[in-house]
This record gives sequence, structure tokens and C-alpha cells, in this order.
Amino acid sequence: MRTRLEFIDSLRGIAVVAVLIQHLLEQIIFTQTTGPYYWGFQGASGYYFNFGRFGVVLFFFVSGFVIPNSFPNSSAPIRDFVTSRFFRLYPAYWLSILLAVIILPLTDAKVFSLPQIGANLTMLQMFVGVPNVRIAYWTLAIELIFYASCVCLFAAGFLKRRMTAVGIVLGVSILCAVASIFIGNRMVLRLMEVALNLTAMFLGKVLRDAVIEKRLNWGHVALCSVAYVAFALSVSFRLYGGGTYDEKTFFYGYSMASSYVGAWVVFIAFCAIGNSSPWRASAFIGRISYSVYLMHAYVLSVIVYLFGAGSTPLQWLLFAASVTGISILVSWFTFEFVEKPTLAFGHRFRSGSRPGAQIVPPLQNRVAE
Repeated sequence: MRTRLEFIDSLRGIAVVAVLIQHLLEQIIFTQTTGPYYWGFQGASGYYFNFGRFGVVLFFFVSGFVIPNSFPNSSAPIRDFVTSRFFRLYPAYWLSILLAVIILPLTDAKVFSLPQIGANLTMLQMFVGVPNVRIAYWTLAIELIFYASCVCLFAAGFLKRRMTAVGIVLGVSILCAVASIFIGNRMVLRLMEVALNLTAMFLGKVLRDAVIEKRLNWGHVALCSVAYVAFALSVSFRLYGGGTYDEKTFFYGYSMASSYVGAWVVFIAFCAIGNSSPWRASAFIGRISYSVYLMHAYVLSVIVYLFGAGSTPLQWLLFAASVTGISILVSWFTFEFVEKPTLAFGHRFRSGSRPGAQIVPPLQNRVAE
């Protein structure tokens, strides 16, 4: 019997709530009515910490923990993996683009050309230089790169090898951490940031191989953690700076570094605790987290358009509670009536099991799709 890893769902819930908090804080700051609370908001969302990047990186760790072990024991594992990922990502994503085209021209005065919409429908727009319909779609491009990397490693027979993820994390982290000291070109540093996000994913696999698969030990985790932290600190400060703070941006060396490192600390703590984690209440939000990630921006835009974000602490609290509650409700609806049916439909295309397939030990058979 397959048992969900509830702590992974809990981590997803924490991640998407963190992204939502970031967008709420930014919207309140945009009102320019924060007065004496201004630096409190800026410190929480841009100077010392960035909830949005923290949440996104937490999602990346979860992907690394789950995705490399998602290749089925079937007669066509790569085809089945790609099919599963397609039906997992694209239907809800297409719905979010449709909502963007309908809602954002009214609430945000944004207009999208047909070529831009067409490119975004493929989810490959960033690879051909077309702007995202929504900025948040950049994370999906990172996910696609990771999926492609896993397929290539699986096809070459390296994905399940004991030291593959360790080698990737150590090699990329050390190389980029050292190179970033001497490189000032922002385009190269941006590419290093992409590499940092992918490294976070492979670090998630390292932790799974130690905690669940028992193929690595905590010494491997510690070594990879040190390399990853050095990589995150070097790239964050080189790319986003650590000198004069720009109040107009929510990206800064301190906030980016603390978000990358903080996400790893939270992730490793939850993996160590396992399903005894006291955060099980967030597991429900975690199960619908993809819909929350895609849909909350439209709830936020509509509420700001109709009512504003408020100008007092009580109004901000009401604004945050309204956006959060309605986002969860809308996301539950899209999860039940879009995500689940399309996932079930995708399972129809799955090939049969391999002859003589062995039964996986119970602990290794726990999943969090």
C-alpha cells in the first residue's frame, strides 16, 4: 500500500503560504500608506528576508526529493514519466493563462499579444526570450530543466547511482562559488543563479537518498550542505549586492542569502522529523499548493482592484485574510475539478509494469506526488 509522505505535503503548504505572504507584503508596501511600519514591511520582505524566494526554494527541494524517484517501474518509464509530468503541470497552468488574459487587462491594465500567449502556452517562453504572462512562471522553467536533467540521467543510467547527486551538488557548488568571486557579468551571474536553483533540487535528492533510501549518510548531507550554503551566499551577494539598499526592490544580498539558507534549514528539519511533524495542518494546503501558486495572484488582483489593500493594520489583516481564504477556496476548486481529473486521465496512458518487477520495501514506497 502506498503511503503519502505527509511532511512533504506540509513543506509544500509552508512554501506556497510563504509565496503568498511575500505578495501580500509587497502589495501593502505598494499602497505607500505603511507610515511607521514601512521598514518593518521592507525588512520582512526585502532587506533581511524574502518570503517568496524562501517558498520557491523550498518547492525546489521538494521537487528534488520527489521527482527523481517518480520514474515508474514500467515497460516505458521515460514515456510514462513525461506523460505524468505533463498532466501534472499543464492543464492547471493553461487555466491560469486563460484567467490572466481575462482578468489582468481589467485589474492591472496588462495586454498580452497572441504570440506571447502562444509561447506561454508551451511553458517554454523563457527559452525563446518571450516574456512570461505572469512573472511567477519563471519557476516552472526551472522545473522543466530539472525534469529534462532527470530524464537524461535516467536514460544514461546515472540517476539511481549512489553518488550522482552528491557529485552534481559538490561540483557545481564549488565551481560556481569560486567563479562568482572573479566574475562580475550579470548575465553569467544570472545563469549561476539558475544553477543554484537546480543544485537545490539535487540537494533534495541527496537528502532523500540519506533519509529514505539509506544509500547515503549524514556525512554526505553535511558536506553537500556546506558547499550549497557557500554557493548560495556567494551568488546572492554578488548578484544582489550587500551595500546600499534599494527600497524599490525586494531582492537584496541579505534577503536572498537568508532565504536560500533558511529554506534548507527548514527542509532538513522536516525530513529529520518525518511524518511525526506537528505541521500536519499545512498538509491540506500542500496538496493543493500548485493551484494556490497559480491562482492566488488573480484573487489578489481582483481584491486590490475592488477594495484596495487597506491603510491601517486592521485593514491589512483583513486584506491578507480575505486573499488567503479566497485563494485556498478557489484553489481547492481547481484542484478538485481540474488537477485531479486530468491526472486521472493521464494515468490511462501509463504502460504496463515490467515483468518480474520486485516489490519495493514499504518505507521506500512512500510517495508525495
